[in-house]
Amino acid sequence: MKSYSKISVIFLIAMMLVSCKSQKDNQKLNQPAMVTGPVVIIYKTTGDYFMHVPVGLSDDKTTIVSYPAPGDVFYNGDLAYPVRLEDGYLLDRRGISPNSAFLKWTYYEYSRLEKTPSTNELMKMILDADPFISIYDCGKPNRFNNLEEDLNLIIKTNKLSEFKRLK
Repeated sequence: MKSYSKISVIFLIAMMLVSCKSQKDNQKLNQPAMVTGPVVIIYKTTGDYFMHVPVGLSDDKTTIVSYPAPGDVFYNGDLAYPVRLEDGYLLDRRGISPNSAFLKWTYYEYSRLEKTPSTNELMKMILDADPFISIYDCGKPNRFNNLEEDLNLIIKTNKLSEFKRLK
């Protein structure tokens, strides 16, 4: 009978240790999660490149370092045109950076290509290697209640300085 009591006590202590959490552990569980993923980029260009496919150039703008396949120019099933915002700004949906350039091909034309062009072909199709007036990193999308409305209000009220200017 004594061994049964000892086993019961050991079992109870083990259960208490397993089920108890310290205040420190609970604080960790209540911390906000890190949000990963793309950031909101808005930009203004020197010309009307709204319909044209962007590619990524090297820092010296002499070589193409990133470009989509023809099937990659879609966003949620539609062609990934940027979203028009106030004062000529555009909301990126493709991955614009200060080193981006726009091709002569429109999204529609590019999406119809049978194969991805070579980087040499793409270089020959660049409209402008330095097409940006300004680019802003506006942070993670979850910081906005209504992304487009909030960005338009920020632009109209001249509060873009609250964001990181990339160019």
